[in-house]
Amino acid sequence: MTQRDQISLDGVWQFSHEGGAWRDAVVPGPWQAQFADLRHASGRAVYRREFARFDLTGRVAVLCFGAVSYLAEVWLNGHLLGSHEGGYLPFEFVLMDEILQDNNQIEVMILAPGDADTAPAFAEIPHGKQSWYGPIGGIWQQVRLELRAPVHLRHCAICSQVSGSVAVVLEVSGQAAAGLEVLDDTGKVVAEGRLVAGETEAQLLATNPALWSPDQPNLYHLRVSLAGDTTLHRFGFRSFETRAGQFFLNGQPYYMRAALDQDYYPEGICTPPSLGFLEDQLRKAKALGLNMLRCHIKVPDPRYYEVADRLGMLIWTEIPNVGQFTTASARRMRETMEGILQRDGNAPCIVIWTLINEDWGTRLCEDPAHRAWLAAEYDWLKQRDPSRLVVDNSPCHGNFHVKSDINDFHYYRSVPERRSEWDALTAEFAAGADWTYTPFGDGQRTGAEPLVVSEFGVWGLPDPAQVQLGGAEPWWMETGGTWGEGTAYPHGVENRFDTLRLATVFGDFNRFVQATQWYQFANLKYQIEVMRSWPQISGYVITEFTDVHWESNGLLDMNRNPRVFHERFPQINADLVIVPRGTHYAGRVGEGFQFGLALATGGKAVKGAMLRWQAEAQSGEISVSGQAHQVLELGQIGLQIAAGANRMLLVEFVLESAGLELARNQIEIAVYNKSTALGLPKIATTDAAFAAHCAALGCAVVDAESADVTVVRALDAVDIARMQAGARYLLVTGEHPDANGKIRLEPPRREQPFIPIVDEVLGLPGSIEGQLPNMVLHARLGSMWRGDWIAGFSWIRRDGVFADMPGGPLVDLSLDRVIPHHVLTGFRAWEFGGPVHAGIVVGWVHKPAALIAERRIGRGGLVATTFRLTNDAPGVDPVAQYLLDALIRLAAQTATDRQ
Repeated sequence: MTQRDQISLDGVWQFSHEGGAWRDAVVPGPWQAQFADLRHASGRAVYRREFARFDLTGRVAVLCFGAVSYLAEVWLNGHLLGSHEGGYLPFEFVLMDEILQDNNQIEVMILAPGDADTAPAFAEIPHGKQSWYGPIGGIWQQVRLELRAPVHLRHCAICSQVSGSVAVVLEVSGQAAAGLEVLDDTGKVVAEGRLVAGETEAQLLATNPALWSPDQPNLYHLRVSLAGDTTLHRFGFRSFETRAGQFFLNGQPYYMRAALDQDYYPEGICTPPSLGFLEDQLRKAKALGLNMLRCHIKVPDPRYYEVADRLGMLIWTEIPNVGQFTTASARRMRETMEGILQRDGNAPCIVIWTLINEDWGTRLCEDPAHRAWLAAEYDWLKQRDPSRLVVDNSPCHGNFHVKSDINDFHYYRSVPERRSEWDALTAEFAAGADWTYTPFGDGQRTGAEPLVVSEFGVWGLPDPAQVQLGGAEPWWMETGGTWGEGTAYPHGVENRFDTLRLATVFGDFNRFVQATQWYQFANLKYQIEVMRSWPQISGYVITEFTDVHWESNGLLDMNRNPRVFHERFPQINADLVIVPRGTHYAGRVGEGFQFGLALATGGKAVKGAMLRWQAEAQSGEISVSGQAHQVLELGQIGLQIAAGANRMLLVEFVLESAGLELARNQIEIAVYNKSTALGLPKIATTDAAFAAHCAALGCAVVDAESADVTVVRALDAVDIARMQAGARYLLVTGEHPDANGKIRLEPPRREQPFIPIVDEVLGLPGSIEGQLPNMVLHARLGSMWRGDWIAGFSWIRRDGVFADMPGGPLVDLSLDRVIPHHVLTGFRAWEFGGPVHAGIVVGWVHKPAALIAERRIGRGGLVATTFRLTNDAPGVDPVAQYLLDALIRLAAQTATDRQ
């Protein structure tokens, strides 16, 4: 803050890119956000504007830039004022009176590096997610003229302690005495001091200061008074530390509930539209239960921190990464960090710094010099700013920590598709897995670093109508085509939905969008509950706070509209979380169902509380007391599932104390009636294990001539001939030990022309898809169907033999034991509205594949599925038994029967 006179130079400037025609550009804002033809353009540009002379009597004029990306050369009336390198931080120039005129013209010549031919190369400058979402060039923060006294304050660094001590270091443009006053939020002076001319450091003491926290963001200001120059500097009293693997804020237990924030905006890319917009999004963050944002490899507009300071939100800040580690890029990262400390070091909201994200730009696995540099850089930053925690490299699989205050790690797995992997990874991580630190013997791990899952999450699509700009599709929906094998490309999503006839599954496109968001919520809910089951884990960072262009995994969309689960999310994203622990989420009518129950306390103790649960007509209560940083085991809950239709059974939990609700949660259990083999078509199979499994379930297993349906795990030419003659088959594929990932056991025949094209055998290898039954089997592992960061949305259409299947249409936790490890391709778009009964699409409705599908072959027919129907012993899983029965019935029908 300042009491100096200021003249804003924001507004319309003239702009030319690469010597092109002059046009109007709005400052602040990157040129990529303003001109459709420059969305992805780097290179050189010129900004210019005029301003009138002003009275400088007894003052100096300083031209101040918030940030310009990347290299800036500034001219005034044909005189070079100077240059600046760095795309994220402020710089300024004093305007000499002798070059000012009645009418003045500023020119800013800019280079935004875009390839290796520029100097500097894009790979060697801090650029963060510009390598993902596109370049940022131009004057993207505010520009102003500031009129200052000849001797004025250049910088004020404040280091405050919760004891009330305030250390001040001033940088002054000349020799001057300085008065120092600490003001509370009412403007009352609570501490003061004075520096004589030439002195730059002072110690002040405020008695019993009100501490800053997200719940009580108490702010103070330091008023620095020089002769003719008075400035105000915001700060707060707070501590943030670790002890024995846990976080403490102001000496109190703290559990990190954070979200990754890319700090991108609907129209301005990196330029916030207004202060009010920043305030609104932060209030929504707090309403979601977040107590920290991880501002991801980007230096934000300073108003971002001002709002976080004022409204109360902890911030984890990171240096924008480079693409290639060189001496020059290391220097630029160090200079960027110095600039961050200079500009933002007083902000109480910032509590963590990160040097490198996921080894981007460095090669920690292959280069010991990089590891040594990282450890040394950690030491430098800790010495430079001991008041904050430092993360060396925030790692994922394939890289690691060397020396860090926090033992964090990133991993993504979708649920139910990869539930067992999520559980196993989290258990290993909570146990202090070796894989989070360097395996080369040069790590400096104490074992007391708090464990944080610092990236996890899954996609849920936004409503395209809500992300429109001016009633039209936003420009960024044409981006993302190079990510995730094209699955991240948004444009045409509704057309693809219609082309695939998915309205027959979901009803309409809006219901599909809502279903993907509830799928996202179910994933986050389960994953948070698993992490909260381990008291060794001290926090997490959800990917992410908002969608960013094509990356659709936000708790809010790009325009900051909430997801459908907005009101429920705080129930699981809180200090006190009720944690149900089910080994399975499906049960049978008339049988008992058990699950474990725990309470994770996070940063809050709980005493004399009562946890009550209810499921249909059954209920119970448990007395609960415990300290912070605990997981309180509450034992097993047993239910008796009452008679009734197949359904989703809701179990609700409420924790109360003295009439106040402290926590709430719920789970759903898929309830199935007991299966009966009465009326089930007779089956035949040559697979002895499958025959035994079906017989144990009561199926009539007979010879092939007496059977209604032949069940196989892979097909051969004999099977094809039988179907052509009228036989009906059920293919349970993906698990056959001799199939080698194929549906047909024998290779396809060679096709014309009969010349040795590929190998020494005459003829071209035939297409697997062209071979009956015209399907191709693909393993999900290693493909975009695998289910992790870019979600695959798997569904079962609830009609016909699947009409009474609980839940849906998207898969849920009740199907985790049968979830396919393979998919089937070879189907045309129209088939997804009929012959494909279960399928998957990835991301923005790409890569359609089948999980259950039928084909007419001659006078017979085939139903194929990749659901794992024999994963458990017979009768263990009601979902597997239901699906098997339904698939046998479906296979016994013919296309004619269903017409």
